Amino acid sequence: MTSEKKETLLIVEDDLDIADMLNAYFRVQGYEVITVNWGEDGVSTCQNTPPDLVILDIRLPDIDGFEVARQLRSNRRTQSIPIIFLTEKRDRVDRLTGLELRAEDYITKPFDITELRLRVRNALRRAQQGSLTNPVTGMPDGSLVDEHLMQFLQSPDRALLLVSLANLDHFREVYGFVASDDLLRAVSLMMQDTVRELCAPDDFLGHMDASTFLIYTRPANLPALKERIRTKLHQSFEYFYSTRDREGGTFQGEKGLSVQLHELTRQSQVFRDLAELKETLQNLCRS
Repeated sequence: MTSEKKETLLIVEDDLDIADMLNAYFRVQGYEVITVNWGEDGVSTCQNTPPDLVILDIRLPDIDGFEVARQLRSNRRTQSIPIIFLTEKRDRVDRLTGLELRAEDYITKPFDITELRLRVRNALRRAQQGSLTNPVTGMPDGSLVDEHLMQFLQSPDRALLLVSLANLDHFREVYGFVASDDLLRAVSLMMQDTVRELCAPDDFLGHMDASTFLIYTRPANLPALKERIRTKLHQSFEYFYSTRDREGGTFQGEKGLSVQLHELTRQSQVFRDLAELKETLQNLCRS
């Protein structure tokens, strides 16, 4: 009787203490673990024996983690391997670079090992499901969203509404990934209720990215949707802060959770193909 194949993690980390700790921890969790300390070794390891997931530091002795990710994404054999950045670099520009390289997660040191384990589990589950559903909310993702974007390109009487959660990174830094996931699940339930109330049965709700929802509907539904979502989410955000943080102003002003809404119709812009439409939507997500 053959045993079930273990999932393989590649850890690219030049801090030997951290590398050894992660190696020992994830082996106990039932994973096969490979550790390397140089960026070039990480690239060659992935090309020779592709792992199921890469945990990647950014500061490395030779090429940095961003360059490792670029090389992996540019090679057909390695382009779909999930990457989780684990780094001391906290600047917003570094986070955005990580997202542009399609990283599954960007985790800053010091980190909670249990939360890292959950992020690894979710990323692997997402990869196994073929990017059909979001591992946190269970809502449609990936190719299921692409199907509706193609329908949008072919249907002049349809519209898209992007619903982005702003400052989710700050919330995650204060409360951790578990609380951030709880927030996303709660928001997804509120979004589902709103779409169910205001949209037709053949309308669609899914993920554009981890913190952005996409609604495929009719243009006439947009005003009511935007008003209901804005009101509902803004009223709920306060409940996710601790009493101390609410009273101390930790999330006041530009640091607080907020919702950004962007609508797109065929009348407002013409798109050549799916790639151009997705690029436009991604730019809206970052704006």
